Amino acid sequence: MHDTIDRRRLCATILHNRGDLLVIAGLGAPAWDITATGDCAENFPLWGGMGGAAMMGLGLALAQPRRRILVITGDGEMLMGLGSLATIAVKRPENLAILVQDNERYGETGMQETHTAHGVDLVAMAQGAGIPRTLRVTRPDQLEDLRTAIHTPGCLFALAKITPTSEPLVLPPRDGAYLQSRFRESVLGPTSHHQL
Repeated sequence: MHDTIDRRRLCATILHNRGDLLVIAGLGAPAWDITATGDCAENFPLWGGMGGAAMMGLGLALAQPRRRILVITGDGEMLMGLGSLATIAVKRPENLAILVQDNERYGETGMQETHTAHGVDLVAMAQGAGIPRTLRVTRPDQLEDLRTAIHTPGCLFALAKITPTSEPLVLPPRDGAYLQSRFRESVLGPTSHHQL
């Protein structure tokens, strides 16, 4: 095993003083971790739809080009949505960052090893797809560089190797309609006639 980062520390660092950053979090640990930093309307935690977080982020980035969009997802979900890397690379939105929390495990189904535990390299896949900026971090002293990269304009794929531990659950609201409505309002304002 290589050096790793505590996933809650990772999210707390990335989301500290986040400004108007919009965050989509893949199901499971990424959703719990962004909620642990403070539940807010600019967070859209996914309760399902495994494999779709990166494409949701792409759609949001294209629809809202003036806002910085961050997708935080896990290695298991990213492995399910590898085709999204090609589409993101072709569209190359300047306001989109993808951050994979890679613990080399399927955390929601019993901590079985994912393919990244056996040498599959998601950063190399993102590079091969053509995403212009990539970053791999494995140590806590790299977190500020990661934070800077995420908050800097440009299309980014980043991967952080995180410690495969279970953390106390900090659950976001469970009501999907509520989450969607408050997120839409945080993006478009209180008028109900807008569409994302």
